Order: sequence, then C-alpha cells, then structure tokens
Amino acid sequence: MRNIFLVIRREYLVRVKKKSFLIMTLLGPLLFVAFYAVVIWVAIGSVDTKTVQVLDESGLFKNEFKDSETIKFDYLTSSLDSAKANFKGSDANALVYIPENVIKEPKSVRIYAAKNVSMDLKSEIEKVIEKEIEDIKLGQAGITHKILEDSRVNVSSKTISLSEEGEKTSSSGAATVIGGICAFLIYMSVFIYGTQVMRGITEEKTSRIVEVIISSVKPFQLMLGKIIGVALVGLTQFVLWILLTTALTSAASAILSDKMSQQSPEVAQEMQKMQNGMPSSGMPGGNVENPVAEVLGAVSSLNLPLILGCFLFYYLGGYLLYSALFGAVGAAVDNDADTQQFMLPITLPIIFSFVFAQFVLRDPDGTLAFWTSIIPFTSPIIMMVRIPFGVPAWEIALSMVLLVLGFMGTTWLAARIYRVGILMYGKKVSYKELAKWIFYK
Repeated sequence: MRNIFLVIRREYLVRVKKKSFLIMTLLGPLLFVAFYAVVIWVAIGSVDTKTVQVLDESGLFKNEFKDSETIKFDYLTSSLDSAKANFKGSDANALVYIPENVIKEPKSVRIYAAKNVSMDLKSEIEKVIEKEIEDIKLGQAGITHKILEDSRVNVSSKTISLSEEGEKTSSSGAATVIGGICAFLIYMSVFIYGTQVMRGITEEKTSRIVEVIISSVKPFQLMLGKIIGVALVGLTQFVLWILLTTALTSAASAILSDKMSQQSPEVAQEMQKMQNGMPSSGMPGGNVENPVAEVLGAVSSLNLPLILGCFLFYYLGGYLLYSALFGAVGAAVDNDADTQQFMLPITLPIIFSFVFAQFVLRDPDGTLAFWTSIIPFTSPIIMMVRIPFGVPAWEIALSMVLLVLGFMGTTWLAARIYRVGILMYGKKVSYKELAKWIFYK
C-alpha cells in the first residue's frame, strides 16, 4: 500500500504543479462566465435606434406603430414617388408603404431600404399590420378583440411527487437540466482524464523511465497509483471550477445589474420581468413563465444531497473503470499513433451512453433506461440522467455494486496486459497478442 500511495502522491503533485493545469483551472471558469457575460452585455446595449418612415394610404395604421427603444416611426402624408425620392437623402433606415387596398391584398405591403433590413425589423412591421388586419376582419364578423383574447387559455401545471413522506413539488425541467449536466461532466471527464492516464504510461514507456520505476514498484501498484492520482487531479479541478464559476458568476451578475439600472425604465422593467420569471409585455400569452427562472426555482425541490453523492460515486466509478482500460492500451503500444486501433472498443460504450441519454431523458423509467443504468459500461452516464427523476433505492444499489465489480474486472484485465506490455518494445501488438498476455502466468 505504501508504494501505491507514493505513486499517487507523485502523479498528483506532478500534474497539479504544471502550468497547463493552473492555466486551464483558472481560464476555464473565466472563459465560461466571460462568454455569457459578453453575450448578455451585447444584447443589452448594442442595438441602435432605427428610424422607420410609414406611408399609410389606407389610413388604418396611424396610431398602430408605437415608438420603442429600438425603433422610431415617422408618418408621411406625401405620395409614394415623393416619399421614395426624399428617403434617399434622409437618415431613415426603412420606408414602409401600406396601399389603400391592404385589407384585400395584404401582400401588397412594401418595405423600401438602402440595403436589406434586419429580420427583427421586418417581423415587427409585419406583426403590427397583421394584427390590425385581423382585428378589422374579426370586427366585420362580429368578433371583438376582447372576445378573442378571452378565448385564449394558457394551461400551466405543476408536478407533485407522491411518496411515503407525503406530497412534494417536483420539476421535470430541473431534473432534465441537472441530469444532463451531470451526464455531460462524467462523459467529458472520462475522456479527458482517461486519456491522460494512457499518455502518461506511453510517455514513461517510450522514455524507458518505467524500467527504473518497476525495479521498486510492482506493475499493478504503478498502474493503480497512476489511475487514482489522476482521479484526484480531476476532482481537484472540478471543485476549483465550481468555486471559481460561482464567484465569477456572482460578480458578473452584479455588473450586469448595474448595466441594467442604467437603461431606460421600460427596458429595465422588461428585463426585470424576464429575470423574475414573469412574462414580458412583448411576449404572447400573458401568463407564460420564463423557463430558465422556472428551472432555477425548482432545483431546490430535487434531492440534491443524493444527486451530489451519486455524482461523486459514478464520476469516480466510471473514471476508474475506463481509465484502467486506457492504461492497458498505453502499456501495450510504443507511441500515441498505435493507440488508435485499440481506442475504438473502449470509446464506443461511452459514446453510446451519451447517445442513449437523449432517449432516457424522454422515458427515464423505460426498459432502455433500466438496463443501460445497470450495465457498468453505461451506468455512470445513464444513471446520473435518471437519478434526478427519482430511481428506486434497489436499482441504485444494484447499479453501484455492478459498477464496483466492473471496475475490479477491468482492473484485473488491465493489470494482466500492463505487466507484460510495459516492458514490450518494438512489436506491433494485435488483439490476438493481447489475449495471450492476459493468460500468461
């Protein structure tokens, strides 16, 4: 055990002291927060006010085009030829021509501009004209706008879990988001840190350093120490990412709040509504909730301690299972180029797990979800997708036991290959050769 701890300590300290580790640990959360902060910042303050001239020959839209923070409307009374001539020398961005027979021929509306107008501007103009024409036609049919609005109903339901402890509010949206995030983190960590184990073993084998190391450490101890050491590096990086992302997100939120307070009262009010989960006045359906706010508000209804504990277990279990196989591949080859032929059988279950997760999110209690959350090669990702929705305790226990047994099996298999391959040089290894190594005494 002492030798294993020495290898773990060496692998951990060597990797956390690298400049690349420090840079990625600090740069990852910074880039993540900066990306979304810049997007929101640009969305708040980058839109210039546009001027749109309106020539309404029908006389139906005089008071329908309302000025906003981004668009200012100017009504004209001249002829179309005169309006087009004056438009060329003006600062207006667009000229909207509404003919007298617009009710009968709604497609006769024209928008003139020096260059193509944006889709948002075109859509807003068309929306105003469409609404007014609809109101006129409904009025002619004896249906007022108020009757139409009263007939529109938006149903918003709440999901409640019934258990022995009583009723408890739940959220399928929050379960989907949390399960998807956990599965993605495990998917990425298995690839990133498993590959680090493989490359580390290959580098030591190529440089012949391993010949000196195994003179005092058994090959199995060396492999296990490397696997656990890199796992601790991954956990350290995850914890630092979570702490730094939380701190940077709080700081970015404060800065964006100051930016929001500098906007006009109308814009600030609309943004505050969206932030609080209330509908914007420009959104159809007065009682449609903001999905982001709904998900964030429902996170507290989930069993977060269980989710966090299971995430740590499946993160470590999935990593240990696959990194043993990655380590075996690293020991069997002489360089990175030769690893490709052995990588496919290892990476396929991980890729399939991520693909299956999309279907499991739709039916977390189905047959596919059950079996893929029990099989050790797919359970780390699939079970983390299911747990936020609620999984029976016996299924979680069975999945964990099988995952531990799977790790023990892959570790034994990898150790049989590792002990032979680590000192094997200058030979192209095939699957048949690997099978022989497993049964060498």
